[in-house]
Amino acid sequence: MTPVLFIHGLWIHTSAWRPWQDLFEEAGYDAQAPGWPGDGATVEETRAHPERLAGIGVRAITDHYAGIAARLPEKPIVIGHSFGGLVAQKLLAAGVARAAVAIDPAPIKGVRALPFAQIRSALPVVSKKANADRSVSLTPRQFRYGFGNAISRTESDRLHRQYAIPGPGRPVFELTAAKKDASSPTEVDLDDLRRGPLLVMGGSRDHTIPEIVARQAALLYEPGLHTSYRRVDGRGHSLVFDSGWETVAKTALEWVRQNEPSVAR
Repeated sequence: MTPVLFIHGLWIHTSAWRPWQDLFEEAGYDAQAPGWPGDGATVEETRAHPERLAGIGVRAITDHYAGIAARLPEKPIVIGHSFGGLVAQKLLAAGVARAAVAIDPAPIKGVRALPFAQIRSALPVVSKKANADRSVSLTPRQFRYGFGNAISRTESDRLHRQYAIPGPGRPVFELTAAKKDASSPTEVDLDDLRRGPLLVMGGSRDHTIPEIVARQAALLYEPGLHTSYRRVDGRGHSLVFDSGWETVAKTALEWVRQNEPSVAR
């Protein structure tokens, strides 16, 4: 079975991928969702030890998943959300993955759009410089703005209780410094002829990664023959684990099937 590697984003535990794993396993894939370095096996364990995530940046996360991919019997298809979507693009460009889906991905270097909603969503981290070496947790209210704005408050609060974990502040600071950092860890090789296919998806109501940010990332690739973009109407940043997850997952699954002929259907 072709392996599929799921990579979660900032502030969400990898257990949120379980329904996706079930769907892809039923379709004939070997679906795996290991957490970030420092994550606990459960939401509760991760919350109990926030210090394990402090100071972890994009390079460490990327290297962590590259190491996991190298131990698989063949190159995986990588599916990532938010910062996981950024890491998925880096793994694909580095030749570690055979194909990738980046959903509401954190911006790669070169994306110029910086909507107010994105700035506001990052404030829990960037409001204090010391957070670069700390882990930061979101309150239910902050989660509601950044993740749950397109769903009911009741569902947003439930998802916060179910999946929200502390996240390292460093990746957010690395994003803000990318423009001036000549060796930014958010940089990706933009020649898409040298790697496998990529699908970028952007939720139209996303506050954390506004749709224009995801769209601009897809447009940066040259010549663009192996890069596709799809807008997901009416969805916010929780789109991969809220009550509408299945629509997004089936879109990703169908794209994988169409772009990876060797995978069992």
